This record gives sequence, structure tokens and C-alpha cells, in this order.
Amino acid sequence: MSSEEPQSTSRSRLLYWLTLAWQAVRIPLAAVLLATLLGAVILLISGANPLVAYRALLQGAFGTWTAIGRTLEKATPLVFSGLAVAFAFKAGLFNIGAQGQLLFGAMTAAIVGFMVTGLPPVLHASLALIAGALAGALFGAIPGALKTYTGAHEVITTIMLNYIAINITDYLADGPFKDPAPGNIVARTPLIAESAKIPFIGDIPVGFLIALLVGLFIWWFLMKTTIGFEIRTVGLNPNAAQYAGIRVAFTVILTMVISGGLAGMGGAIETQGVVLRYQPGFNVGLGFDGITVALLGRTHPFGVIPSAILIGALKAGANQMQFTAGVAKEITDVIQALILFFVAADQIVRWFIRARAPEGEKVTLSTGWGKH
Repeated sequence: MSSEEPQSTSRSRLLYWLTLAWQAVRIPLAAVLLATLLGAVILLISGANPLVAYRALLQGAFGTWTAIGRTLEKATPLVFSGLAVAFAFKAGLFNIGAQGQLLFGAMTAAIVGFMVTGLPPVLHASLALIAGALAGALFGAIPGALKTYTGAHEVITTIMLNYIAINITDYLADGPFKDPAPGNIVARTPLIAESAKIPFIGDIPVGFLIALLVGLFIWWFLMKTTIGFEIRTVGLNPNAAQYAGIRVAFTVILTMVISGGLAGMGGAIETQGVVLRYQPGFNVGLGFDGITVALLGRTHPFGVIPSAILIGALKAGANQMQFTAGVAKEITDVIQALILFFVAADQIVRWFIRARAPEGEKVTLSTGWGKH
């Protein structure tokens, strides 16, 4: 065998992987580009200079180490909520309840954070984080069980459960766990103990590093374990999975438990690393933004991370764009909504870039009504 043959094989493999990578990222990149262009049109209509506005946005998100830290801080709960939604997708489930699961995780972490005392920092922080994940997992198990045993569609049940979570956590923050500090009239819990806080390394939040490790673990779990294979098989065809001997009912419930646990962990890290207590309103929208992050990342664990950083950058740079360019902060919400629109309606994007959809590249949002 000549030495040229291994080199030719290596080049072919490299070309193959580059082609796969391009096919995976072309639609999200095109969606972001189209959303940015339409956002520029909106900025022009509003009387602002798009170049100045976007430069300020980038400066506010990545211009300094402090800005980068703020972007990663904003991205951290989005990684978890995006992973939660993406993980459920793999079993053909559409988890709209990441918001409620995240709220329960945030509240539970706060309770453990201020009520438990006398523990060393690493143990206390880990205990609060695990408690938050378990709270989200238990709340995620409810729609999984309802789908399995009654056929109730997870989209409906998770939407309804979000309202239940909002009202229960609001009651807890304004009732039994309300901050008893003199003069406090706000619905909120006391501050968590120093030992329960998740710190920063310089400007970089440790919570983001945890999110990276969890994302890597979720990829390994889905792609390299038997249970992960069963989850993906149920997502592709639950009837064939049942025929092959896979416990579909168990898999559906387990998937929602893990999905809820991921969202709950995101809420716990937001409490322990950012807000430092539970206060209604501080976590609004983080679970719903996970849908955008998951779709933009093509429901792949490795795609979720850069997607979360992008959405985090929009949130982190919004204030500087507002002050520098004189535009409404809500413009970033419009851009985010446009990104979601173009990713979800990817046929529009494909028409622009003249790309045909390979059969395996399509994202199925949910199984049919009542199927399990």
C-alpha cells in the first residue's frame, strides 16, 4: 500500500466531516443572518443606524472580559433549558414546561440555600443544585406519566403545568418562605448562604462551566449508552420500538424526568449564581427561550451551547445598544423571535440559500396527538 492512499483516505474523511458540519450549521447560520438583516430594516424604520446599533450590541456582549462574563452568565440557564427541550425532542416529545420546571428548581435551590446551615461550601452548593434538579425532574415526571397512562398530549399538559408552577412558587415566595427582613414588602425568599453560592473564576461564571460538562454528558448519554439509543429509537418510531422490545412507556417518563431535571438545574444555577434568592419575575422567559435555543441548535447537545451563547449575547448587549444607538431594548427580542421563526419555518431559509432538506435533517417537533 502506497503512502498516498492513507493521505487520500484522511482527506476524504476530513471532507466528509466538514460536509456534515456544514449541513448541520447552514440553516441556523442562515436563520441568524436573515433575522439580523430584517432587524437592520426595523432599526432603519425606527430611525436608528443598524451598524452603530449592532456594533454596540457586540461591544456590550463581547467587548470586555466583564461583558463576556455577563454573556456567559445570561447563557448558562439557557444552555440548561435548551438541553431540556432538545433532550425531550429526541424521544419525540415537545416539552413546553421547561419554564415551570426551571421555576421549581430555582425555588428549591433557594430553600436549601437559606435553610440548610453548617455545611462546607462545595457540599452546600452541590446539595442545593441537586435539590433543584430533583424538583424539576419530579415536576417533569407529571406530563410524562399523563402521556403514558392517559394519552394526554405533553404540549397541553406542560403548558398548563407552567401556570401551576408560577402560582405555587409565587405563593411560596410571598408566604411561608418570604424574606422576613424588616421593612421587606416584596415577594421573595431570604438570600442564600455564602456556602450555597456558585462562584465566578475571574469574570467567568462557574455555572457556565457546569453547563458545558452537562452538555457533554447529555451527548454521551444519548449517543453512547443503551438507554440513549432507546430514547432516540422511541423518538423515531415508537411502534417499531415497542415491537423491538423497548419499554416505550418507561422511556417516555424517563425522558421527561431527565428533561425536567435539566431545566430544574438551570433554575438552581440561576438562583445560586446570579439572583442569590428566589424572586418572582427574575426567571421569566428562561424556560421558553430554551425552545429557541434547542431549535437553533438543531436539538443537538453541542448545538445548544453556541445557540445559548448567541441568545445570551443578545440579552447581555441589549442595554448598551439601547444607550449607544438610542433604540428600544425590545429590538433584541424581535431579532430573537425572527431567529425562531426562520429556524422553525426552515423552508423559507432553504429557499433563500437554495438548499434541499436531507430526510434525516428535519426536526420533528412532536408526535401525534395522544400517541405514546
